[in-house]
Amino acid sequence: MSLSSSGSSSGQPDTPPVRTAEQLLGTVGSERRPASSAESVAANSAWWDADADDYHAEHGEFLGVADFVWCPEALREADARLLGDVAGRDVLEVGCGSAPCARWLAAEGARVVGLDLSAGMLRYAAAAGEATGIEVPLVRANAERLPFADGSFDVACSAFGAVPFVSSLDAVFGEVARVLRPGGSWVFAVTHPMRWIFPDDPGPNGLRVTGSYFDRTPYVEVDADGRATYVEYHRTLGDFVRALTGAGLAIVDLVEPEWPDGLTETWGQWSPLRGALFPGTVIFRCRVP
Repeated sequence: MSLSSSGSSSGQPDTPPVRTAEQLLGTVGSERRPASSAESVAANSAWWDADADDYHAEHGEFLGVADFVWCPEALREADARLLGDVAGRDVLEVGCGSAPCARWLAAEGARVVGLDLSAGMLRYAAAAGEATGIEVPLVRANAERLPFADGSFDVACSAFGAVPFVSSLDAVFGEVARVLRPGGSWVFAVTHPMRWIFPDDPGPNGLRVTGSYFDRTPYVEVDADGRATYVEYHRTLGDFVRALTGAGLAIVDLVEPEWPDGLTETWGQWSPLRGALFPGTVIFRCRVP
């Protein structure tokens, strides 16, 4: 699950922590501007490579090594069963990061392939596979161009991986639909689009509306020369619906996990304060007719 600990599209906290990735990449600020596919691929590949160590030091315990956690609200696939019975099925995880979800699926009897853009994240995936004895094939590729034959998989899934970081939803959803077999499932979790109107702050400051829900201008972190070091894209719920149906996918369900009682952990802008008032995650369940 790739949840950035960088600032996000909706703005940064008043005093954001400086991460190793920002230092290595020379990030000096952020802006809202267009970003091409090539720019986002280069920036986000470099970002996740540079941030892999910090990310796992901060979130590794929450994610586990062979556990499928859909979102910061701690919704687990073991409980939700959004993918159904995966035993004996061919499954693709898009944006697998260090692949704890893929290893959980493999332990459930699935034949899993994990795909990610970042060599740094896949390095963690390979090490965890060796340590746990649950090794899955890992592929480094851009989700806009999946390197698989038509009809290769029964299920595709993504827990905050790839989808927020690609310039074209149409390309990703078209590729997912292409590699799925008839009747196949595509289930993915992303930041709830309404979060973009608030500052990216887990505290009271994050309850103030400061932006437009309809502003789709990408959030871009830049270095001193204006080069992108991190790119994230905003889409409305309607944008997701149109891109999914345009790819020939049928929407089966839309899940907005509530913040559970007893969960006190803050993850970036996700917190008990905000989670009690409005959703932080949306999960789309889709299928190929």
